[in-house]
Amino acid sequence: MKILFDCQNTPFFLAHGGADIQIRSTCEALRKIGIDADYVKWWDPKQEADLIHTFSVPDASYLKFAAEKGIPVVCTSLFTANCNNPDLYLYLKGLLVSSVLKSRRIPVISTFRAYSRWESFRTCSCNVVGLQAEVDVLKKVHGVPDEKVRIIPLGLSEAYLHAEPGPRDGNYLISTGTITERKRSLELAEMAHAMKVPLLFVGKAYSEDSDYWKRFKQLVDGHWVRHIPHTDDVLELISLTRAARGYVLDSYYENWCLAAHEAIACRIPILVPDQRWSRERFGNQANYLKGNHAEKSRQLKTFYNEASSMSPPDIKLHSWVEVAHELKELYISLLKP
Repeated sequence: MKILFDCQNTPFFLAHGGADIQIRSTCEALRKIGIDADYVKWWDPKQEADLIHTFSVPDASYLKFAAEKGIPVVCTSLFTANCNNPDLYLYLKGLLVSSVLKSRRIPVISTFRAYSRWESFRTCSCNVVGLQAEVDVLKKVHGVPDEKVRIIPLGLSEAYLHAEPGPRDGNYLISTGTITERKRSLELAEMAHAMKVPLLFVGKAYSEDSDYWKRFKQLVDGHWVRHIPHTDDVLELISLTRAARGYVLDSYYENWCLAAHEAIACRIPILVPDQRWSRERFGNQANYLKGNHAEKSRQLKTFYNEASSMSPPDIKLHSWVEVAHELKELYISLLKP
């Protein structure tokens, strides 16, 4: 069974992030369990595949060419903002999508239809997502039938899964991830200053020339706001996390936050945005940021004061090998004659 991974998104050397970890870790895990997995080499006309797993939404011609060659296409999409929107938004967008897909004879709408790639969710062989919230987007917005959706969780590295409970004796909270607007890193740093809460950021910006990074850097004083650039040494990051009182995230939206799950693996409590993805993953076992800036600031202070006596969420954490086994079952089912 030859599986090819395709990703038509922004190259990872231009913008790092969780998608990079997810794709590479999944491919490596499939190889570990004996699957011949590789990446699409767009320049190689002789490359062959039994199945393509794309981590993006392919257009209609992509799916047509694959179907003509008898190659199933599995799509993994990150719905992030969409899966956290209210039901009314999903309903209204569903009406829009349905109307556009039905309007085949109007040139402008037909062009938009092709550009949007909305139809691809229905015509691909299967959509793989990690959350029920994402399933809701596929069904309510795009009208994808149940048989074309599969929930498969994301995994963690063995280093995190075997991390021992830490001392949690550091006088700081930790926030790991890219320093960017979507993660609200600057706003979180402002709250830390205002409430005198020591907060360690571990991560780098997409660009150190960006105004957002420069404004964030001005708040780094080594006391209330501390910063360590992104490190590829996973054991160092685990050590920093195990020593922290708790983990904090205040992003606008997520779909499955790997960093929050890594913090849980290190046995520390978490403070995360009150959104669909977080409620689905952690229920009442997490602490939630909600309300305006002032309210969130107070919640941050309370979390810091009480985190030492809190427990982390008791949820199932998956290995990438477990993820690979679930994907293998899916691939086999799609390849059956």
